[in-house]
Amino acid sequence: MSTVTSTVRPTRSVLARRGLTAVVVSIAGNGLLLALVLASGVVQPFMPLSYPPVLFLSAVGAIGAALVYGVLSQRVESPDKTFLRVAVAALVLSFLPDIGLLFGDPQATIPGVLVLMAMHVVVAAVCVGTLTRVGRARRSA
Repeated sequence: MSTVTSTVRPTRSVLARRGLTAVVVSIAGNGLLLALVLASGVVQPFMPLSYPPVLFLSAVGAIGAALVYGVLSQRVESPDKTFLRVAVAALVLSFLPDIGLLFGDPQATIPGVLVLMAMHVVVAAVCVGTLTRVGRARRSA
């Protein structure tokens, strides 16, 4: 015997709250990561590894993720699972410009690019965790 459960779609206000939370936590997480990396002196600083681009692009990534999740939540049967797949694919693709820095920016180093890639992971993890119910315990009604 199988049971069918209906998918509860988040309201716009819930999506907006989750999206804002994703933006704030992404900025805070990458700001903290950048502060720790720069304070450690392990990585040679270069323009992409400075506060303005890191904070701005963290916010842009989280906003984009929230918009994509909002569209998926209205158009697909299981938006959380679909968003997780999209987020993983987007994360992998987001590494390509960072790798390109190694060839296009003479100040880019492998450790610096790895830190940038780790920042992509921070935003992706925050967005998946904040926007979806993936990994959360189900509430019983």
